[in-house]
Amino acid sequence: MRVFVDCDPGIDDAVALAYLAARPDVEIAGVGAVFGNSGVDATADNALRLLELYGRPDVPVAVGAARPLVQPPRLAPHVHGGNGLGGVELPAPSREPVAESAAELLVRLARQSPGELDVLAVGPLTNLAIALGLEPNLPSLVRKLVVMGGAVQVPGNVSSHAEANIANDPEAAEAVLGAGFDLDLVALDITMRTVATTAWLDELKTVPGERARRTSQFLDFYADFYTGIFGSRQCAMHDPLAAAVLLDAHLVTASFDAPVRVELSGGLTRGMTVADLRPRPGQDERRPVRVVTGVAEEEFLTRMLDALR
Repeated sequence: MRVFVDCDPGIDDAVALAYLAARPDVEIAGVGAVFGNSGVDATADNALRLLELYGRPDVPVAVGAARPLVQPPRLAPHVHGGNGLGGVELPAPSREPVAESAAELLVRLARQSPGELDVLAVGPLTNLAIALGLEPNLPSLVRKLVVMGGAVQVPGNVSSHAEANIANDPEAAEAVLGAGFDLDLVALDITMRTVATTAWLDELKTVPGERARRTSQFLDFYADFYTGIFGSRQCAMHDPLAAAVLLDAHLVTASFDAPVRVELSGGLTRGMTVADLRPRPGQDERRPVRVVTGVAEEEFLTRMLDALR
């Protein structure tokens, strides 16, 4: 598999990169950084540091959008720490981002190998929306797009209805969801039910090596935040689960297909992902997306632990 990763590292983005990097059958063709958990300069720098930590120092990293298409950016230092990695300081990267923007890099890679590139998008979708402006045929050039984002039949996490990645750029998300990609949506519906438990986090601490040690430190900070949500020491595995859905499709045990739109104007519902669940959604001209609702959680967590060994 050849995968382009669009991300905003971010602790769970870091764990997703670890999942990808551990796989010898996966070529990470490029990484695009976007604002989100931190500002874009920080997320690009974190991506470079993480790729060196996880043994993929040659993957090109491109700087992408620094802000949403319309609204001001909203960052999340309370969730991911001031540096985006829970305050854990990794060695400075040995290289700089490439000269291309994230959107330009994605378009170039997709044009080079039509139908062979998969895209994993685990941050705000601004870079992908810009890429669609550069190459309107991008959905036919990309084999599969997996998006971590949205809250379809569950509450949001930054508002009553909206999930963070979608809420950070609703206009971009609406453009991407309506573009016609072969798209899997890994939303809060499943990520908030797929958690690293206390036992799993404790087992990670016993795994030798720098990759596991640093990742455990990231997740300690992350679990501190999520303990206030779950009431016990565990954390949602948002982005790594999306990576697993892309790489190991057999882990998906339940899903449904439906057209999905993003609410742009509602005073209380801006950023909400609205699925058309009517009995005859085929009347909708928008291509349905696959909304993941069930996964083999234990196998995923075992694979995630193995990736860090």
